[in-house]
Amino acid sequence: QVQLAESGGGSVQSGGSLKLSCVVSGLPFGDYCLGWFRQRPGVVERELGAIAGIDRDGTTTYADSVKGRFSISKDSASKTLFLQMNSLNPDDTAKYYCAAHLVCGRLQEASFWGQGIQVTVSS
Repeated sequence: QVQLAESGGGSVQSGGSLKLSCVVSGLPFGDYCLGWFRQRPGVVERELGAIAGIDRDGTTTYADSVKGRFSISKDSASKTLFLQMNSLNPDDTAKYYCAAHLVCGRLQEASFWGQGIQVTVSS
């Protein structure tokens, strides 16, 4: 059974940092492209396009909204995906999801998703 389990969310003040983790089980970790999405309050759909993605070879991509503040990484030994979030601001308040897909560059069509974890940034 495939499972993606996020952790590390919570509440933080503006300017603070959080590090999200996503433990992946039930699929060959190294074969998949991985990414993070978010769904802001009052928005029905998750933001189109990953806010951060990492390919099989470790190549990373970022949405403009988080570039320079967020850093995605992965650890193959523990099958864990990370998202280091720095300089957080209230606009980053959202439910964050990790995702796994065989097709890099099309993570929004991912086959596997975590259940999501809340990040709240107060001003």
